[in-house]
Amino acid sequence: MTSESIIAIDAMSGDLGAEVVVHAVRKCLDKESDLHIILVGKEKELSSLVTQIIGKESRIEIKNATEIVNMSELPTEALRRKKNSSMRVAIDLLKMGNAHACVSAGNTGALMATAIFVLKMLPEIDRPAIIAGLPAVGGTIHMLDLGANTISNEEQLFQFALMGSIVATDISNILRPRIALLNIGVEDTKGHDTVKAAANLLSSSSLNYVGFIEGSKILSGKADVIVTDGFTGNIALKTMEGTAKHFMKFLNTSINRDWFSKFQGIFVKPILKRLSLEMDSRHYNGASLVGLNGIVIKSHGDADSYSFQRAIETALVEVKNQMPQQIKKLLEQEKI
Repeated sequence: MTSESIIAIDAMSGDLGAEVVVHAVRKCLDKESDLHIILVGKEKELSSLVTQIIGKESRIEIKNATEIVNMSELPTEALRRKKNSSMRVAIDLLKMGNAHACVSAGNTGALMATAIFVLKMLPEIDRPAIIAGLPAVGGTIHMLDLGANTISNEEQLFQFALMGSIVATDISNILRPRIALLNIGVEDTKGHDTVKAAANLLSSSSLNYVGFIEGSKILSGKADVIVTDGFTGNIALKTMEGTAKHFMKFLNTSINRDWFSKFQGIFVKPILKRLSLEMDSRHYNGASLVGLNGIVIKSHGDADSYSFQRAIETALVEVKNQMPQQIKKLLEQEKI
């Protein structure tokens, strides 16, 4: 465990600009005395923002980067043409050992491609995966892959499960996370050959595998880590996000339908406010790109200061727990 945690932040790639990032950095520095931040981006703009928002602070360093990767930019183009982008420079700092983690709210595809190219994969890991926490009954569940790989074989699903168990232990302090495979049914006969083969691998491992889980039970709290391929995982995630947003819209429309509904709404408003806070996606911001030879955290592109703060805090937890080293150790134990 390092005495000082150094996090390189791509300050320019988010939808809401660098100001949001600097506000988040201020909050994190106030909470963490051993945190050092390297802000990567346009030096003049960042220096001005730091002076206005934070003031003099010895734990902030600014690294100039003249280019920005756009959200619509192809990953291959970003990798080939923008070697001095804030995203690339931040990842390069991690590769060179000048930072312990990298956080970016930029283009997901470009971030993944750049991180794989610069950092490479951990030994015995075929592909990286995107994992994030989601609000569930009784706490938080961690789900992967959420979009890094459209197709995954049984060994890769097993690797995802292994990495997910480490993340759940470190982030949610769960000693032996319950791992489930997302499937069209809970019976052993359900599903395609790949998911069945992955189930056999997990059943033979030391991981706490609890079987298949259906889509309707993702947030039930019956598992701590839910494993699937990136195509299915991304659709499931966006379906849940969309359903939650539409439910709140339907509820608001119903409450404001007529005067009697508005009167009843007065009494349920405190409950709805508490529910909204519990389901606030900002609290769960900060998806880990696991499987890389380094710690890279992807923030939502439209993250506000609180949301981006949560992404930095996720990076900090992973640094302090030395997550890549933990994954390496578990890989050796399982001998996959």
